[in-house]
Amino acid sequence: MRMITAISMGASVVLTACAPTPNPAVQTAAGVEPARRCFSTLQVQNFRQGRMNEVYLRVGRSDVYRLDAVAGCNDLDFANRLAIVSDFGGAGGDRVCSDDMVRVIVPGSTSPASVCRARISRQLTTEEVAALPERQRP
Repeated sequence: MRMITAISMGASVVLTACAPTPNPAVQTAAGVEPARRCFSTLQVQNFRQGRMNEVYLRVGRSDVYRLDAVAGCNDLDFANRLAIVSDFGGAGGDRVCSDDMVRVIVPGSTSPASVCRARISRQLTTEEVAALPERQRP
C-alpha cells in the first residue's frame, strides 16, 4: 500500500512539473494571461510578409496568426507557397500553438529552399486584422 502511495505521489509531482506555468511577459494589460491558441498547419490558407521579421498566416476561414522570425525570413516577398514545421520534429503532429517555435520553409525557384525559425506570436483579433495594411493582410 505504501509503495502504491509513493508511486502515485511521485507521478503527481512529475505531472505537476510538466504543467504550463504563467509567463509574465505574455500577460495582457488586465493582468490575465491569454489562452494558448492552436491550429493545424494543414489549415493554413494564405500568408503575407509583414514588416521585416513578421509573417501573417490565414488559418481556416477567418483566423490570422502572427509569426515573429528570429532573424528574418528570406524570399517571402515573392513566395507562392511555404511550409510550417514544428521545431519539435513532428512530435505534436501538424498541430502548433502560440508561443511555439516553428521552421518556415520557402521553396526556392532556382536555389535550394530557405529555412528560418519563427515563434508563433499570437492570434490577431478581428480589429487587428482589419487594421493591417492591405498588402500585409493574408
